[in-house]
Amino acid sequence: MKYSKIEWTEATWNPSVGCDKVSAGCKFCYAETMARRLMLMGAPGYEDGFDFKILPNRLDAPKKIKRPTKFFVNSMSDLFHEKMPFSYLDEVFATIRDTPQHTYQILTKREDILVSYFANRSVPDNVWLGVTVEIAKKKNRIDALRSIDAKIRFLSIEPLLENMGELNLTDIHWVIVGGESGSRARPMKSQWAAEIQRQCDDQEVSFFFKQWGTWGEDGLKRNKKANGRLLLGKEWNEEPAFSKAYP
Repeated sequence: MKYSKIEWTEATWNPSVGCDKVSAGCKFCYAETMARRLMLMGAPGYEDGFDFKILPNRLDAPKKIKRPTKFFVNSMSDLFHEKMPFSYLDEVFATIRDTPQHTYQILTKREDILVSYFANRSVPDNVWLGVTVEIAKKKNRIDALRSIDAKIRFLSIEPLLENMGELNLTDIHWVIVGGESGSRARPMKSQWAAEIQRQCDDQEVSFFFKQWGTWGEDGLKRNKKANGRLLLGKEWNEEPAFSKAYP
């Protein structure tokens, strides 16, 4: 449990760690690099590097925090990993239900497992449920997310790796867009991000621009902090449209 520098959340909670690559956005996974560093540092939970493992000793961590906090769940894994037991997921969601003062943001690239898990379970009201959609051929993840009854549904289009084309954002409340970071980062073109912002505006969906990453709006490679977060001359820090989610 730690407070986070991720722009769209406040803290991270990792009741499991480790993952495996499933699509293009995973190629230069930041969590894999971080896990290897933590293993070398002897950090608890990372003795096996980026191998998937559940960490039951972390299940109750949010219960120790009384102040309402926005948690990104599993920044170092995928909560719906193939090796994740549904029985353990039930324990994770029991903690979520027991801490209604908190908000939990959950992202996955494994939409089939997501749908299977919630086929006979409900999504807690304090969960924002999302999928990562980094390339156009993964837009089917949006349809999978839309099939689940969640108060807030959101997309993480990060790293944005190509022109996404037309997006059907029906019943989607929030879209996050960002470029890739790191020495091997792939560039994001400004028109790709601007086109997603336009579609969000047209479909009344909140838009959050997280970062340019290693490549700037001008197409030059530099420190990501120097590239900043401006898109079309402004910062986009919109939150989910609660009036749309709670009619």
